[in-house]
Amino acid sequence: MPTIAPFLWYSNQAEEAARFYASIFPDSRVNSVVEMPSESPAGPAGSVKVVDFVLLGRPFHAMSAGPLDPFNHAVSFVVHCDTQEEIDRYWDALMADGGSAEECGWLKDRYGLCWQITPAALPGMMADPDRAKAKRATDAMLTMVKLDIAKLQAAYDGKG
Repeated sequence: MPTIAPFLWYSNQAEEAARFYASIFPDSRVNSVVEMPSESPAGPAGSVKVVDFVLLGRPFHAMSAGPLDPFNHAVSFVVHCDTQEEIDRYWDALMADGGSAEECGWLKDRYGLCWQITPAALPGMMADPDRAKAKRATDAMLTMVKLDIAKLQAAYDGKG
């Protein structure tokens, strides 16, 4: 059966980033780091590294091959969390050592990769057929940086 997996291009920190992410998420590991044995457009033999790793049981690939295009918001990774403790843990870990907080549960980690740390219940709240409840939850989310499950739930329930 065919699979699909993200492939991330880093200037020079693919292995470091993969090990960082694997240290944060359960069921995660770096499977291999391979130096390309041939010269490539990105550099001489041995200068380009390809990293295969797993995050939350899903395959990822990364490459250190020099500067090309920086990461941006066009691609991000969403982490659905069941509890505020999960949100806090992932948020704090990904923000460590140079990450930057953004609005609505978004952040950039120290490598410039964008993440959305969000309650698993939020998409259901926003899609609720009761559009007043959906709007209250959405409006509350739009005022937050790191998302707060209790405040989102209170807004959704009309108690916030």
